[in-house]
Amino acid sequence: MDHHPLYSRFRPLLWLGIVFLAVSALSRLALLLATGGGVPATFGNWAYAFGVGLGYDLLTFVYFAWPLLLLLWLLPRRWLARRWGSFLVGALCLLLLFVMLFVAVSEWTFWEEFQARFNFIAVDYLVYTTEVIGNIRESYPVGWILSALALVGTGLFVATRRWRLVRNDSAHFGARSLVAAAWLALSVLGTWLVTGDMKDRTGNTYVNELAGNGIYQFFAAYRSASLDYPRYYRTIPADEAWAQVRAQVATPDAQFVGPAGIARWIRNQAPERRLNVVLVSIESLSAEYSGTYGRKGTSLTPNLDALSKDSLVFGDLWATGTRTVRGLEALSLSVPPTPGESIVKREHNEGLFTLGEVFRGKGYDAQFLYGGYGAFDNMNYFFGHNGYEVHDRTEIPDKEIHHANIWGVADEDLYTMAMKRFDADAARGKPFFAHLMTTSNHRPYTFPAGRGPWPQGERESAVAYTDWAVGDFLRRASTHAWFKDTLFVITADHCASSGGIASLPAFRYRIPLWIYAPGGQVAAGRHDRMTSQIDIAPTILGLLGMDYYSQFYGVDVFQQAPGQERAFLGTYQLLGYLRNGKLVQLAPHREVETLRPAYGWDEPQPPLPEDPALTLQAISYYQTAAEEFANGKMRMPERLPEPPAARSTTVPMQAAGK
Repeated sequence: MDHHPLYSRFRPLLWLGIVFLAVSALSRLALLLATGGGVPATFGNWAYAFGVGLGYDLLTFVYFAWPLLLLLWLLPRRWLARRWGSFLVGALCLLLLFVMLFVAVSEWTFWEEFQARFNFIAVDYLVYTTEVIGNIRESYPVGWILSALALVGTGLFVATRRWRLVRNDSAHFGARSLVAAAWLALSVLGTWLVTGDMKDRTGNTYVNELAGNGIYQFFAAYRSASLDYPRYYRTIPADEAWAQVRAQVATPDAQFVGPAGIARWIRNQAPERRLNVVLVSIESLSAEYSGTYGRKGTSLTPNLDALSKDSLVFGDLWATGTRTVRGLEALSLSVPPTPGESIVKREHNEGLFTLGEVFRGKGYDAQFLYGGYGAFDNMNYFFGHNGYEVHDRTEIPDKEIHHANIWGVADEDLYTMAMKRFDADAARGKPFFAHLMTTSNHRPYTFPAGRGPWPQGERESAVAYTDWAVGDFLRRASTHAWFKDTLFVITADHCASSGGIASLPAFRYRIPLWIYAPGGQVAAGRHDRMTSQIDIAPTILGLLGMDYYSQFYGVDVFQQAPGQERAFLGTYQLLGYLRNGKLVQLAPHREVETLRPAYGWDEPQPPLPEDPALTLQAISYYQTAAEEFANGKMRMPERLPEPPAARSTTVPMQAAGK
């Protein structure tokens, strides 16, 4: 049977399209089944996921097929008729097939970790190929996976070889050019008319994610890596926004500098105590792991649970994001999560007003200590240019490392490095503030052997180990002279998982916080009012009785009036404001919704009537924070404004009680 010349010429393109759509559909089905009860088995959910998904798959194929289209368009007929021409087409088809299969497997592992298609996290990871590839190699049997892909890909390629053969090619260049022109038109129209968030039309985020295509979502995330707040989000007049935020941070201990903005002096009524401060942000430590926070069955944090009776425990603490850089941003800058990339990784992020700068101004040695290589996520640069002295894995001798994986040394080795730094400061009579960032509770979940009856490579084992390491750290620290004059602040950077039915699943943001003063300078107890991660820095300073200049968006929660509690939850696009049992959610295209927070396990977010006052507060916080950084006004002033009248003088370290 004779076929149209263009059909004969572009048969490999048709073959690629069929295979691409089949692999995409099978990937979608596999991810849907892996989600389990997260996607109720209804016709509507499945039809939406596969129907809308087919549209994204077709558009993605238009982009994906360009290399093959160009080859089939430009390759002369006489060359294609030769064996090497057919080989060239076949080799490109095989390469694209392997790419498809590799992406499908990669999506599976990404979904397992983040319950989402490729997004900004995947784009972010491309910058740090050493850590990401190393993590994959240590977490998965890469050799077996690649071998299986090669076997499946080669088998499929051979089995379908007759579908892609070019036969009786007589298509002229002009006719082929019409196909290329039509393909270009489809590409341009698709880019112009379709966006990655058009699929987000159901109340179930899993369904929305499944309706996408991983390759398409990856490049869509890349295009939106930098989001200008005024361009994409709803705004209000700047004066009104600042008035709103100023009213929210107007605690009794604050005296504002000037008639506008939130710059203020904090005047603490308690005497100042120059205690050392050790702030430990533990990788991925969800509150749900701890018996202190209501875990049913066996707690994974027995050492921290035992510490609770001697600590000030915060029972309702909320992380600002789902990435380490968001936690570091909240803890150091005390700022809501601005859209797009974390400030830790942005350009022009030097000289900012940070917790480290406050302690340096008080004569402390301010340090950031990380168990991995601090070039990752721009951590060393950020902290090194914002008031902290930086120390990372490069300073730990190999002979002192009990275990290391691609992310860093075992937590116990980080603590050993830290205690050496503390000893040196104590010997000089220098108080210290140290922010420690751990790595052990991260895939591939490996740690030193013999620390407990926990199998390697499992998340719960890594949680148990990191808890053991905290207990070991405190036991060893108790033998040092500086121990009784130190405030230990133990929290998390973010939760272990980030996905859910809800677009901003609140239950994925709840983290623990213990403040432990072995010298008794801070009374043990429990604070169960809502606290944001951005409140930790000013609360620490408040517990120390410090007077200081502040540009923090967070407040000392013990100065906060009842009913003023709020929290900030964010992804790289969605910005959430949690208050009074409501969640105001800001999104690109200037969308604003008021929703019931998903406090429970994987529950939806039904809409609520808008609360105009909360909407105004949410917009004000995020708008002013984004514009402050963009305009360079988040920086530490070269010269501080005149402080208010002096109060009582500093008291010795051993002073008790606040």
